[in-house]
Amino acid sequence: MSAPHLSEIQGRGVLIEMGTYLITGGCGFIGSHLSDALLARGDQVRVLDDLSMGKRENISDACELTVGDVADLETVQEVMKGVDGCFHLAAIASVQRSNEDWLGTHRINQTGSINVFDSARFCRDDGQPAAVVYASSAAIYGDNPNIPLNESARQGPLTAYGADKLGSELHARVAGQAHGVPTLGFRFFNIYGPRQNPDSPYSGVISIFADRIRDGKPIKIFGDGGHVRDFVYVSDVVRFLLAAMEAAKPEAAVWNVCRGEGTTIKDLALHLFAAAGKEVPIEHTPPRAGDILLSIGDASGVEAALNVRAEVSLKEGLKETMRFFNEA
Repeated sequence: MSAPHLSEIQGRGVLIEMGTYLITGGCGFIGSHLSDALLARGDQVRVLDDLSMGKRENISDACELTVGDVADLETVQEVMKGVDGCFHLAAIASVQRSNEDWLGTHRINQTGSINVFDSARFCRDDGQPAAVVYASSAAIYGDNPNIPLNESARQGPLTAYGADKLGSELHARVAGQAHGVPTLGFRFFNIYGPRQNPDSPYSGVISIFADRIRDGKPIKIFGDGGHVRDFVYVSDVVRFLLAAMEAAKPEAAVWNVCRGEGTTIKDLALHLFAAAGKEVPIEHTPPRAGDILLSIGDASGVEAALNVRAEVSLKEGLKETMRFFNEA
């Protein structure tokens, strides 16, 4: 199936009443695409972003932007007043940054989540808790050889980022059991697509490769390129997020967001060459310590629960991504 433009995806199997929604991290890669879909559907959109990595130009002027810190409780309480729900996507995903500033990244990645869950308790005008759909990560599984990974797989994060994402899942459970806050979490695998910043320390391999291929520069592969990843196009992620807002419950379900298909980094480079219509040299460097060899998810749980599946093939998603980089 060809990759749809983001304006075409809302409503496909998703029935949600129009309302007012907050997106934390809404000026970033995933959040900005989500804001487009919500606006196209007729919703009012608020965005909380500190603009450390997100860009103001990524979102429409129709969004109500607050430049602020998700780890500041008063700020979160203020922007959540009167919302029907919150999509909590703000995070610092850099492993290097979490190693260098363990406490600082914990403040954003876990304290920020608790602030959102806590503020959701009393923010709606009708006095009921607001739903929270939030981003967890496949990083919570660590280096687990039981592929494909389903939601009951052993959890063993190898990074502070993964540990904080797992902690956020546990706090979501507390939000539901102790305070009645409806939540739904997504363990994102490797998300890619337009607007992913190749210069960011949080960027995925696809945006970095696409940027260098466009400029005719060599790409770097760590090790032999045999590492396997499960890539999901951003428009599919937005469809999961929209469906999740209606499905959020105090039982605090958490689902994988993946295609259930593995691609080696070496093959990924070849696919991108095909999408770009040109090749660049490949430079192999020593493997990075701590890199997970295999990461493939099982999507059957979320497909059954939400009646949504990832539809965009890797070939079509890469073609759309390369088109974006060529036009940038």
